[in-house]
Amino acid sequence: MNHPFLSSYKLAIRSFLFLMIICFAQQVSASNPNQPTKLSINLLTHADQVFLNGSPVNTPLDEAVYRRENFQFTEIAQKKPFFGWVVNSDKNKTMQVAYQVLVASSQHHIQNNQGDYWNSGKVESSQSISLNYQGKALLPDSVYFWKVKTWDNHGVESAWSPVSQFKMAPKLLDYATARYPLQKQDEFPKSIQPVAPQTTLIDFGKAAFGRIRLTLDGTDGDTITLRLGEVLKDKRIDPNPGGSRRYAEYQLELKNGSNTYIITIDPDKRNTGPRAIPIPEYIGDVLPFRYVEIIGYNHPIEKYQIARETVFYPFDETESFFTSSDTILNQVWELCKYSIKATSFAGAYVDGDRERIPYEADALVNQLCHYGVAREYSMARFTHEYLIHHATWPTEWILQSVLMAWNDYQYTGNKESLAQHYTDLKAKSLLSLSDESGFISTRTGKVSPEVLESIHLKDNLRDIVDWPHTGILGLGKNEAGETDGFVFQDINTVVNAYHYFALKVMSTIAGQLGKGDESEFYSLRAAKLKKAFNAELIDPKRKIYTDGIGTDHASLHANMFPLAFGLVPDKNRKAINTFIRSRGMACSVYGSQFLMEAIYDGHNADYGLQLLTSTDERSWYNMIRAGSTISMEAWDNKYKPNQDWNHAWGAVPANIIPRKLMGIEPLEPGFSKIRIKPQPGNLTQAEIKCPTIRGDVLASFQHEPGKNFQLSVNIPANTTADVYLPFWSKAQRVSHNDKKVNYRKAGEFLIIEEVGSGKHQFSVSN
Repeated sequence: MNHPFLSSYKLAIRSFLFLMIICFAQQVSASNPNQPTKLSINLLTHADQVFLNGSPVNTPLDEAVYRRENFQFTEIAQKKPFFGWVVNSDKNKTMQVAYQVLVASSQHHIQNNQGDYWNSGKVESSQSISLNYQGKALLPDSVYFWKVKTWDNHGVESAWSPVSQFKMAPKLLDYATARYPLQKQDEFPKSIQPVAPQTTLIDFGKAAFGRIRLTLDGTDGDTITLRLGEVLKDKRIDPNPGGSRRYAEYQLELKNGSNTYIITIDPDKRNTGPRAIPIPEYIGDVLPFRYVEIIGYNHPIEKYQIARETVFYPFDETESFFTSSDTILNQVWELCKYSIKATSFAGAYVDGDRERIPYEADALVNQLCHYGVAREYSMARFTHEYLIHHATWPTEWILQSVLMAWNDYQYTGNKESLAQHYTDLKAKSLLSLSDESGFISTRTGKVSPEVLESIHLKDNLRDIVDWPHTGILGLGKNEAGETDGFVFQDINTVVNAYHYFALKVMSTIAGQLGKGDESEFYSLRAAKLKKAFNAELIDPKRKIYTDGIGTDHASLHANMFPLAFGLVPDKNRKAINTFIRSRGMACSVYGSQFLMEAIYDGHNADYGLQLLTSTDERSWYNMIRAGSTISMEAWDNKYKPNQDWNHAWGAVPANIIPRKLMGIEPLEPGFSKIRIKPQPGNLTQAEIKCPTIRGDVLASFQHEPGKNFQLSVNIPANTTADVYLPFWSKAQRVSHNDKKVNYRKAGEFLIIEEVGSGKHQFSVSN
């Protein structure tokens, strides 16, 4: 879908803002541009932050442990934690060549450069992430101080980094994933207006999980009514919003004079049950709401009398940025980015507010989206590891544990979780369900109690494809559901596409862990399945995949998953791309993750942009139009009658925009090598700040389709990148920093390899 271009004035303003972001990032380290920053321990950059009942405080960690306050702080339970930092430089093509780490038991020691627990000395290495502790045994319940300095390939020795602190847990283990406490933040109304006699409507602008705090004047015996909700109807809060959309009503008896009141949220039986992730006591239960009505209060209400105590996992909005020449795309980005913050209220990825239970499908989408908008990896790892032992019933979602493990390694560069859970991941590849051809099935009698135990599933294993199905959750048998009419067979195309990809990933995981024989085994099994898959499941006349062996029905899902997972032979790609395009958005908001992957991996960027910016009913823009400020569980209320308005699996553009449209992905684990492969389609301008564990990637482009493409990138130090540019014709001119450059052609792209860190300008003109 094409939209009118923004005016040149607005584009200039956006370009100016983007340059200001770059300048600000440079100014932060201007006093010492080579000083290491963003020190992390076990993936946490702010392990020294202290909270009081969820609010950040100024008390240092080493003092907080001795104070009698209800403080919260991170505790590192791993005996030998791992460290990381961002390498900085004011020069291009910078690589770290050595480091020195000091870990001390006191401020005095660290300030005097005395690492009484660990002084690594100068170690010749480029390693700046996942550096394991190698000093004296760390003591339980103790606070330590650390800092690092680096040397680079330009002969520059950095200053010491700022000092960071961390506290060890009372009980230490060989392996443990660290997490932050939950955070609270006061948010104040965007508008306050009377809507009826003695009735005031308060709008916070966006929905969030939290509770309300009010400072009101009163007289003993006065009682007011407060209504909290997500949905408006006729300019009032809808008390019957339907589905799992929230509404709550509370009575508050006032006291004499001016007093501050907190409305405690009544627990919901379903989302506070034994399978739900509990909200910590220092937070208290929360409710998602945007609007508040106060009924029966006879005094004026000012903005700062009303505060929403919003709850979320610590989130830095400045870590990511995106804007473009398409106003709808920008709104979709903001919706999806905010959704990741807003739905983090439980400290683990949950299925919105209805159940507050982690599911693999929600977690996989949420993981990639979180990586796309924040430099944060602990919540994803915790949720993934939780789900390994608390599996849910769909066959494909069991397989997704393998995918989440691989994503974790790709984005963090730390393989400790892979090693810790390798046996579980092997079971979750579901090889135990395979036949002689390599296909797996849950309908041929192979799902035994032993299989269920090996994958930690206390339920039956069933294929899902997409959700919801026809005839459930209020959908009638004549309503289509979200599977595009998928015909379930014993050999299911979608399930086996997942299985193939899990085998490929397991081969790589085994190789990374030094298990060469097992790596080869999984690789051979994947190759065997791929051969059978393409022999048995492709309709030779239509050249597309059917839903399974025994049916000639071909759904969107049976074709988008094989394309997303690398199964499609070259000779079938055109037919499958055409078929996928013909089906539109015939999948759920969850299924759209794999549809968008397939579209961009199939190099159909125009169509990808069309879906991202669509204003149809089945679109992300429709979530905004419907009135939600957090991504929804379904495209519209009618597609899932019990849906909620706070579901992160609906936030797919938060990862598709940085990963596929802007093309920023790790080529090697931990972003030691980066792929920058923008696929703008007909988008004329875009700018992004994309966080990585090694530092931010800044990229912007100006684009005249088929004529001119200008790309500016800023690549973090201690990395390299392969940069992809459009290939239009042999006659086109290609330059790098205004000089002719060698490149390698790959289909519709040209690739400039091994681009070093720093600022770069690329140009293609036809």
